[in-house]
Amino acid sequence: MILHVDDDPTNRYVVREILTAFGHEAVSAASGPEGLEQLARLAFDLVLMDIHMPGMGGLEAVDKLRRTPGLNRGVSVIALTADTTSRNRDDYLRLGFDDLVHKPIAIEVFRDAVERAAVFEHQVVPLPSARPA
Repeated sequence: MILHVDDDPTNRYVVREILTAFGHEAVSAASGPEGLEQLARLAFDLVLMDIHMPGMGGLEAVDKLRRTPGLNRGVSVIALTADTTSRNRDDYLRLGFDDLVHKPIAIEVFRDAVERAAVFEHQVVPLPSARPA
């Protein structure tokens, strides 16, 4: 199961539709605190975390996740952001994320990031190709 944390309802809808098309079960949270609540209650295979959210953004939420003992402390987290200038991928890795995907989401880039990070039952699950046959 994949958790997507984003304050924008359109982004939550689009990501859920993409993940569902790839055969994944997706759960959404509308804020950093709501995402942390979900992470305290349920086991997730992957988290997709928006960086810029009101109140508690993705940076603070991931910092709290990584510092708090619990079943998802080590879960893979992909940063999602439209900000292409403030930080690069290595910066996000140093901050506790496992990967970075820029918005607007390019399906193949997103699919590849999820494929790299998603470990289901201890093996990587290949996602269907978005390329035409």
